Amino acid sequence: MPVNQSCCSGCAIPLPTTAALNTVRRCGNCLLTPPPFHRVVAPWLYGEYFSYIIHQWKYHGERRMTPLLASLWQRKAEITTPLDRLVPVPLHWRRRWQRGFNQSELLCRQLLGTNPELSPCQLADQLVKRRRSTAAQSTMTAKQRAHNLSGAFTVSQPCDNLRIAIVDDVFTTGATASAVAAVLAAAGASYIEVWCLARTPAPGN
Repeated sequence: MPVNQSCCSGCAIPLPTTAALNTVRRCGNCLLTPPPFHRVVAPWLYGEYFSYIIHQWKYHGERRMTPLLASLWQRKAEITTPLDRLVPVPLHWRRRWQRGFNQSELLCRQLLGTNPELSPCQLADQLVKRRRSTAAQSTMTAKQRAHNLSGAFTVSQPCDNLRIAIVDDVFTTGATASAVAAVLAAAGASYIEVWCLARTPAPGN
């Protein structure tokens, strides 16, 4: 499985490899339109193998894959900022009922239970609510995804000066992460990261 090693320091989209892999670089989109979060941590590239694993995990009830996926994230990810809360991307109650679980919440719990660096951090699985059901986004463009998620999330309490990581499975266009980050920032969060297992490459790559 390919590692997302040379990527944008903002949205983690793969960038051309340079000799200085530790150089902080931003893609054109992040320079022109800075996202409402500080950075994305997505240590793997989304491809054939990750697609299969995540599909089994999410849609075939293979919860036993959660420790494996958390281990893969921790193997390559770097936590650089102390955090106060982990916030799983919420599912609408109807979709959660159909699936039986929220995969992002499972990943949060596994990371908190196995990573000593996160011992001061708390799970905030009720902080962000999805207040309306949204259409499946797998075939949508970035613009369609953003429109689909407009007004979909709300925050249940103030987040004054909190440092937060939003946790999801895959980062594609960033529409979901941006929508969640925007409401957290509006509620007072001072620092926001997005943690995902994998990042999809740009179209055509």
